[in-house]
Amino acid sequence: MKVLIIEDDLRIGRFIQKGLQEVSYAAVWAQTLQEGIDLFYEDTYDTIVLDIGLPDGSGLDFLRDIQQHDEDTPVLILSARNDVEDRIIGLNLGADDYLGKPFGFSELLARLRALTRRRNASQQTTLEYKGIRMDLLSRKVTADGGPMELSQREFAILEYLLQNKQRIVTRTQISEAVWEGSYDLETNIVSVYMSKLRQKLRAAGRVDAEIRSQRGVGYCLE
Repeated sequence: MKVLIIEDDLRIGRFIQKGLQEVSYAAVWAQTLQEGIDLFYEDTYDTIVLDIGLPDGSGLDFLRDIQQHDEDTPVLILSARNDVEDRIIGLNLGADDYLGKPFGFSELLARLRALTRRRNASQQTTLEYKGIRMDLLSRKVTADGGPMELSQREFAILEYLLQNKQRIVTRTQISEAVWEGSYDLETNIVSVYMSKLRQKLRAAGRVDAEIRSQRGVGYCLE
């Protein structure tokens, strides 16, 4: 997941960027309104963390600007606890959530994950790739037209692989997406689930998709 951080406070900006990088997120940090606008239009982001009080303008101006061009990227506002009016204006301008300062990283991360889940749910209800079809509403999977019986964890892992098809994903990224980082990375549980998924894909028949291991790195659905 790629996050754009727009925050002029050096301590807070470093805190957010470092925390996101430690859970394998790509975190791009801008310290001014103009830098944030430039970075936004140069690339695509999954979520935006936006401080309202910036040295060269208001984060509300950023919201006004991007809402004319992009209504899909979720925005989380950061604000001092007494800035109630700014929060209300921000939400009315299209921000998706707000977090008062000071805050803990675990809460920030949970809110970003929730925004991403909501966005993904609203964008698509099915995932398809090389003979695999996943219905996110009914939570049913077919391979080569036939049903695949998956456990809850297997479904979540396959969903993540389909969302990142043809890209290598690390064990840490899978852990954060499926277990929300709540299991010991020293165990081989991801490998066990990958083995089960491979067996079920092979048993499904004529399915071209294959889960490949990238030694020392992670996995790729090809």
